[in-house]
This record gives sequence, structure tokens and C-alpha cells, in this order.
Amino acid sequence: MKGSKKLLIVAAAALVILLGSVAVAYAITNGQPDGDAHPYVGMVAFYNDEGEYQGRCSGSLLSPTVLLTAGHCTSAGTRARVWFDSDLTELVYPYPDCGPYDCWEGTSHTNPDYRSPDNPYGGGNGLPAFSYRDVGVVVLDEPVDLGGFVTLPEAGLVDTLKNKTDIDFVGYGVQYQAQIPGNQLPQPPPYFRWTGLRARMYAPSELVSGKFVHSAEYMRLALNPGGGKGGTCFGDSGGPDLLGGTDTVLAVNSYVTNVNCAGVGYSSRVDIPEILAWINTYLN
Repeated sequence: MKGSKKLLIVAAAALVILLGSVAVAYAITNGQPDGDAHPYVGMVAFYNDEGEYQGRCSGSLLSPTVLLTAGHCTSAGTRARVWFDSDLTELVYPYPDCGPYDCWEGTSHTNPDYRSPDNPYGGGNGLPAFSYRDVGVVVLDEPVDLGGFVTLPEAGLVDTLKNKTDIDFVGYGVQYQAQIPGNQLPQPPPYFRWTGLRARMYAPSELVSGKFVHSAEYMRLALNPGGGKGGTCFGDSGGPDLLGGTDTVLAVNSYVTNVNCAGVGYSSRVDIPEILAWINTYLN
């Protein structure tokens, strides 16, 4: 139903609020610790004007002061706090400060076309209109350079990619579902089942290409396809989908289509000319 699908995109950023009473969150499903392979990917917590925690996502540095993430993440809070340590297991929910790690603060900016009511899909809460142009940035108050940045793609690059093109996932989202008896689950399940440790994780995946109803705006990516591959889940929103073996970001994780984070997921393309132009206003 439309309402339940809408919840999946919200949960991608907000699930950590729900998990607070059960366990902390982990990362890329069927993945492996990223270590220092992608030091420019960080965990981002968002706060409203009163400083109240709103949820968390993943993101990637485009420059020393600009972090790329999802629009449904930046729209949740005006301020953000970002960590880049690969292991954040000592952070205390709901992240009232930096904890025992270095962190950077900044201001959230959401693409003005995000969920625009006059988008070509007719507006409203159905797919894919509810996440149209789901891109945001965080402009950091102080610069950071931890060893590289993601690179924006050329306009239209995704349209040239073949089916099963290698894609690299990196993020701080949940990893697995705990075996919690249903009568012990806080409400509403099944989101409380997702759990794990906070760490930056990596997993390879692949593009599921082809013309579909919203291929002009989204990438469709395999989640947990087996054969040593992996997927994304709640908390990985905004994390980069990298062209395999490169630092080129093709899209940011937007939404999954079921609570098991299986099958395919959809990511908002950043190779769209209007998206690139908007991002570059913060880089130039």
C-alpha cells in the first residue's frame, strides 16, 4: 500500500530512533568492515532548531565542506553532526555530543525539487513521487579532509551503464534482524528487529538496469543477491552508490520496497543535469 511504502523511506533515516530501546544499528547487509577504504563516507545525525535529535543517515564528502546525502535526511533537521570514524560503537544514543570521537557540524540543505507537488509523477505519496529528487547536502562549519572525496559523475552516465554493472555500497545502516519473539517486540514491528553495531561497512552489488517507470530519476540496485554480494537497509539512506572500484558517486540511497530490505532498492540519481547544477552551487 502507498502508506506502508512511504514509511520505508522515512524509516531509512528514522529507524535509529526506534532502535534506541532495543539495540544500536549496524550497516550494509551481508557486508564487511570498510576500514579505511572509504574514509570520506560518514554517519550523519540530524537535529531540529531546538537541538532535538531527528534521526540519522549516511553521507559522503564531495569537498572539505560539502557532504552529499539524501533529501529525506536533510529535510528532517536543519542542523547536522557528522562522524567519519569507521567504528562508532561507543557513541551514545541519541548522540547528544561527539562522544569519544572527532565530529563536524553543519547546516542541512534539501534539493528544492524534493517531493515537489508538480513533479512529472503527479505528486502525492505514491511511488515514486514521494521521494522525487531525493538529494540533499550538509555544508560543514569547518573543513575536513580525511583522505579523498567522492567525485560527481558526468551528466547521463547512468544511462550508459550495462545491466549488472558493479556498484559499491558504503554506509552505517543496520545489518541484520535479531531473533526477537514477536510478543517481546516494542510496537510497531518489524523495524525493531533490525540491529547490530555502528560501523562503516562495505558490500559489492550490481545495477539492475532497464527502462522502468522512473528510470530517468532512479537507479535500481540488487539487494543481497547472493554470490558474495550485499545490500543496503535502514540507516544507509544518503550513502553513496559508487561505480564499482571507483570514487564516482552515481546516486544516493533513497528507499527500499519491503521491511526485509531484500530484492531491489532504489537510489536517487545525481547524474541528472539539474541535480548536478544544484549540488555545484555549494561547491563553487
